Amino acid sequence: MSDLDPNETIDDDLTTYSVDDEDQLQPEDTLDDGDLEDVLDRGYSPNDRPQGVTAHGTTAYEESIDETIDERIRQEVPDPNSAYGAPDNESGLDGDRVGGDDPDSIDAEDDWLGDHEVGDARAGRLVADDEGAHEDDEKQAWASDVGVDGAGASAEEAAMHVVDEIADEPDED
Repeated sequence: MSDLDPNETIDDDLTTYSVDDEDQLQPEDTLDDGDLEDVLDRGYSPNDRPQGVTAHGTTAYEESIDETIDERIRQEVPDPNSAYGAPDNESGLDGDRVGGDDPDSIDAEDDWLGDHEVGDARAGRLVADDEGAHEDDEKQAWASDVGVDGAGASAEEAAMHVVDEIADEPDED
């Protein structure tokens, strides 16, 4: 005999959720860096709006007719580096310059040469040395990085970055 229930429909499988391995991509199957041990610890940020709702082929009628070339082109995102998708100001002469109208000045976005006080690596959870249990008698705030907590950091935590120690600080004379 068959184990199938005659009252079961395909919709029954679409509404169930499983946390088994078949639903979660394993770390070796993803392109993300391996910053977490368990794939279920990764945070999830949903899209701002539904994707594909306005796409062609979401209804049975649309599936039965072919999509026009104009509809396909409208879906494409132009490459900003190609001739078709290049900005109107390809020369860059109309951009804002540091130094006003001086022709020898440089573009504002080219003026930043790096900052030794800005880190590249994102910090995890920050915990104070006293772990918030004692009165704080120092003027400065000190904390240690204790690792990522499920990758679901708040905006304030995500803004924190690790700054490498620099031996040769610029002298302020």
